Amino acid sequence: MKKIFNKQNNFLFALVGMIILAKIIPYRDEYSAVFNLNRFIDWGICIIFLLYGLKLNIKEVFRDIKNWKLHLLVQVGTFVLFPLLVALFYPLAKGTNYQLVWLSIFFLASLPSTVSSSVVMVSIAKGNITSAIFNASISGLIGIVATPLLMGFFLENTSAEVDQGEIIQQLLLKVLLPIVLGLLLNPLLKKWVDKYSKWIGQFDRFIILLIVYESFSDAFVKQIFLSVSPMVFVIIAGASVALFFIVYEVLKRLSHALGFNREDTITTTFCGSKKSLVHGSLFVMVLGIPETQKVLYLLPIMLYHSFQLFYVSWLANRIGQGVDKSEK
Repeated sequence: MKKIFNKQNNFLFALVGMIILAKIIPYRDEYSAVFNLNRFIDWGICIIFLLYGLKLNIKEVFRDIKNWKLHLLVQVGTFVLFPLLVALFYPLAKGTNYQLVWLSIFFLASLPSTVSSSVVMVSIAKGNITSAIFNASISGLIGIVATPLLMGFFLENTSAEVDQGEIIQQLLLKVLLPIVLGLLLNPLLKKWVDKYSKWIGQFDRFIILLIVYESFSDAFVKQIFLSVSPMVFVIIAGASVALFFIVYEVLKRLSHALGFNREDTITTTFCGSKKSLVHGSLFVMVLGIPETQKVLYLLPIMLYHSFQLFYVSWLANRIGQGVDKSEK
């Protein structure tokens, strides 16, 4: 158990390390003549989604589809409840200096759930693991369409010059095509994926670290952080934590109202309240977000990711050991 948490904590420390490295030795455009980091990251994104398709167990997904109430509630929480809660504040932010801050939080709310940590936490809390795998997998696939669609309602209202055709092209080439290719190759390479699953997970994290390093390097070189005031940071951090607790509590109450058992309630609350740093980092790269705004978009998901790992790890242990009876 400690080993799992150490890995998670080490990844958070590595994220902080990338930010520090970006401050001390930032990557500059002129370095592309020696090593093109942007192109390497683009290929890394393609490989991540290719591996995602290879890892997806279609038979297991279809086997658990009968638990439709649980699945529907998790996906509604992820792609309806989250965005709706943030959208309520749009009239207050519209036309103000905080509109872009609001949009970065809405971006967090539009993202799919995590895959690995959702399943791990549900397992620790002794929830319905099969349904966790189903929802974590299907959430990523829905997010390929849902996240750009939700963001599309508001991106055009910002100063960002968004080329919808370019966004669709990027999603097709970097996301959909690799996933489809992975699914087609799944029967041939499934054993290979299982054998090297540990290294595949490390590769995912490696690309995310590079994305964070590249984005923060650009921010430090262009002194973008001068525009991120302490007040903005507090607003983003407060909104991220508040979103988690509100969604978690709403999903728990709805699970009880629908008569879910303990295991299904755990899966619903854990999977439905998670957001994916992997997808957040990747979508920042393919949604046409201007370079000067990438850091602001990454901040909410990085803060949310850190909080959900630490808090849900603690909560999963309590529930799994029978200390917290609230899920029953």
